[in-house]
Amino acid sequence: MNKLKRYVIFLIGLFVNSLGVSLITKASLGTSPISSIPYVLSLSFPFTLGNFTIFFSVFLILLQLLILRKNFKLEHVLQIPVSIIFGYFIDLTMLLFTWVNPQAYVMKIVYLLIGCLILGFGVYMEVLADVVMLPGESFVRAIVLTWKTNFGTTKICFDVSMAVIAAILSFVFTGHLNGVREGTIIAALLVGFIARVFGKKLAFVKPLLFPEEFAGENVESAGKSGAASVDKPADEVQRNVIVIGRQFGSGGHDIGKALAEKLGYAFYDQEIIEMTAGTTGYTPEFIQKKEEMMTSSFLYDLVNQMYMYAQPDEEAPKDKIYEAESKVVRELAAKGNCVIVGRCSDYTLRDNKNCLRVFFCAPMENRMKRVMDRLHLSEKDAKQKIQKEDKWRADNYRYYTGRIWGASANFDLTVNTALGEEYIEMCIREAMKR
Repeated sequence: MNKLKRYVIFLIGLFVNSLGVSLITKASLGTSPISSIPYVLSLSFPFTLGNFTIFFSVFLILLQLLILRKNFKLEHVLQIPVSIIFGYFIDLTMLLFTWVNPQAYVMKIVYLLIGCLILGFGVYMEVLADVVMLPGESFVRAIVLTWKTNFGTTKICFDVSMAVIAAILSFVFTGHLNGVREGTIIAALLVGFIARVFGKKLAFVKPLLFPEEFAGENVESAGKSGAASVDKPADEVQRNVIVIGRQFGSGGHDIGKALAEKLGYAFYDQEIIEMTAGTTGYTPEFIQKKEEMMTSSFLYDLVNQMYMYAQPDEEAPKDKIYEAESKVVRELAAKGNCVIVGRCSDYTLRDNKNCLRVFFCAPMENRMKRVMDRLHLSEKDAKQKIQKEDKWRADNYRYYTGRIWGASANFDLTVNTALGEEYIEMCIREAMKR
């Protein structure tokens, strides 16, 4: 049943893709990179855009066969009927959009952007179904698997190559640039970005569509959290995990470590980086540089849009680090009796009933003094450092959790560290009893 459901979603997504490609093309500002070569050829030869899409797709499948050789599997053959269906869908939707013939440049941009939005949603549905890759993305994956290249970089090179080849063919056949314009660049930048945003905003859809696949994960998670309570009185396991969110310079690390020592709990901060490095293959230095830091969620999605098409083990590096750290946090929490600092742990363990969520803040003066002493910075530089680090943490937290960083509703306690460690310890001990 799940398989059938996936193929139905994929076919609907394929039709939505064709709607997007056709509307972008009808905007007369070029077309999407993957369709640029078929489109240029359709302008010079007596075959439709759909026909050339099929021919070009079969050509890419043959190239995959040459690249993969013995690794070319039966599932790759499924790309042939998919390409044929997609080609006919494009011709059908081009007919449906015969009335679209914008003359004003503004209207061309409007149709182009609507087409990108539709195509982005179609790509999201294709990824959601996860049954067959279209030949363009599958060709990129074949290169990645054979030559061990980075998926995102390879996909960008592929799209650029398609547009460049299409432009060259246009000059060869017509003597001028035709079929490749600013719309091609806009589509290249926006479609994957839109698909990635859809994937993030509609993350709740997958468990609803495929509940059977997530049921096993929930059972396993419940088993791990329940393991800590076997043969123990209930009051001994209550609040046995303390997670700490903190403003930069508030002393969260030092206070958390001192608290863990007094309570006899394990303490995890930098240790999480080491554990994450062991599962991702990234160096601890790389992880420390990337984690909890985001300069702009828009730019991040724009740069990493190509990973929408990748396999799970080819996630964008920062996404991969977040997922790996979240897994480490859950594993550490399952062991119990520990203090965990940062890594959106309050969100990761939001359903853990044995978890006390604490956020540390402090007046700017106190934070500046701490940063000046620790990093040997001037007052001005210390303030700028604090503001920058807090913004990165807030953007990172909002991106991955959808919540406001530091909001009291996300925590059991919000404490001003200027009140002193003794007071903080008293508050946390009392909260754990309750």
